[in-house]
Order: sequence, then structure tokens, then C-alpha cells
Amino acid sequence: MSAEFEQLVAQFDKFQSQLQNVDDRLANIGGMQDELSRIEATASSSDRSVTVTAGPGGAIMDVKFTEDALRQRPDALSAALMSTIQQAVAESARKQATIVEGHMGDDLNLVDQVLETQAELFGTSVEEMRARMEEESPAQPAAEQSDDYSERSVLKSADDPQRPPAPQPPASSGSDGDRFLKNLFDDDH
Repeated sequence: MSAEFEQLVAQFDKFQSQLQNVDDRLANIGGMQDELSRIEATASSSDRSVTVTAGPGGAIMDVKFTEDALRQRPDALSAALMSTIQQAVAESARKQATIVEGHMGDDLNLVDQVLETQAELFGTSVEEMRARMEEESPAQPAAEQSDDYSERSVLKSADDPQRPPAPQPPASSGSDGDRFLKNLFDDDH
């Protein structure tokens, strides 16, 4: 019965740790909302005659035409405008997914889902969409992972390659205390 109790204590401690992680993430929602409210994505037509800026939720914030745009036939200008709007809104959606994933973790693969949907919509590959996304926002240096769990996923699984390895328990001498510590660090339970 003692071993069962120790296992329950270990599971309870793990559960409390996960709850704290969720609390930390929820405390940072205000920061995420602030970042989302400041999203701006700008796209230009291939000839640079039309420029569109989309904001949060893909809302169109600005449309600019050059003199060359005004010399185009109405159907050509309309096609350029619609294509540029789609590009700006798509970039806005990718930025939103990146922000949400950055704050809430990548458990839902939100960015991948957005890229897959957009690749299908634009008739291109996910790899091309990912390359476009990397061009839009250059890679930032990876931050060192610390004990700040607000930047880590709530639902990481034991086989997740990004999960830090569990600390190893001390060499067992067979005492009840050693078995308790072993159960605490054993992810198989």
C-alpha cells in the first residue's frame, strides 16, 4: 500500500506542476493579446503598383496605388488588388498563428495547419509557404531554455524531442525514500 501511496503522491505533484504551468501561460494572455492587436502585414503586387496592409484578424488597414496602377485596365487592377489583399491577409494569419503558438505552445501545430491551408488555397507547397514565412520574419536567435515554464508547452509528452530530459534519481540503496524519489522522477507512471 505504501508504494501505491507514493505513486499517487508523485502523480499529484506532477499534476500540480502542470497546473502551475497553465496558470503561468494564462497570466501571459494579456501580452499575447497586445502582440496580436499590433499585427501588421504588408504585401505588394508583383509590379509594385498595389500595396495592401492587413491588420489583426486580416482586417484591411490600408490600400495604396501607384500612378502605374491607375493606368491599368479595370479588370487587371481588380485582379492585382484581390491577389495583393489575399497575400496580406495570409501573412497576417501566419503572424497570428506564430504569436499564439509562441505563447501557448505548439501542441496544436497551429502554424503548420495555417501553412497547409494556405498552400492548398494558393496552389503551392507547404515548403514554399514556410520559405515565404521565413522571408517575412527572419529567424531570431534561439533563447536559452530556463526554468521559466511560461515559454513551454503545457501538454508536452514524454517522447517530445524538445522536452528536457528528466533528472536521474540517485543510485538506489533500496530504502523507501529512494523508491519515493525514483517514482517522482519516473515518467513511465
